[in-house]
Amino acid sequence: MKLYADRAPEAIRQLLTDVFVVVWVYAWVRIGMALFDLIQKLAVPGQKLEGAGDGLASNLNAAGDKINGIPGVPDSVAAPFKNAANAASSLANAGREQQDIVNDLAWVLSLVVAVLPILFLVGIWLALRVRWVRRAGNAARLRNVSAGRDLLALRALATQPLKRLVKVDPEIASLWRRGDPEAVEALARLELRSLGLR
Repeated sequence: MKLYADRAPEAIRQLLTDVFVVVWVYAWVRIGMALFDLIQKLAVPGQKLEGAGDGLASNLNAAGDKINGIPGVPDSVAAPFKNAANAASSLANAGREQQDIVNDLAWVLSLVVAVLPILFLVGIWLALRVRWVRRAGNAARLRNVSAGRDLLALRALATQPLKRLVKVDPEIASLWRRGDPEAVEALARLELRSLGLR
């Protein structure tokens, strides 16, 4: 399996593209993490509400318990404290729910913001890279075999732009049909060069 071209300009271009993809992925992961941290700051009011509600509920329950502990004071006197403690617990629960919603939102948004651009670029890059690796691997196997040179020449005739073919020889197709070894070799070299191979 051939991962990089033999020719320096093509290999450098491939390497720079690979580095760009790695930097792109890293950058979007960092952006996603920064967005997650930023959205998590929206949970601070929920944390304060939870803390205040729990603290108030605890104090009101303690006050109700102390009132119940006083001899001769009916339980009905402590009931408003217990009811207020329950309301404070509801406030604390609302704070926890708000934090859960913010946490879920932070995960979803940061994943979407990071994953979509990564999938877009990596999908395109990977498809092109796999295609090149296959074509270059096949061409590298064929380049040292006589019949392989013929196949490379045929592929060049079928896939190379007409401008390039005419630069080789204006009559390249007829020369190839006649089996001219120089034409076959020139076409094979053209195909290999287009893939960055020698």
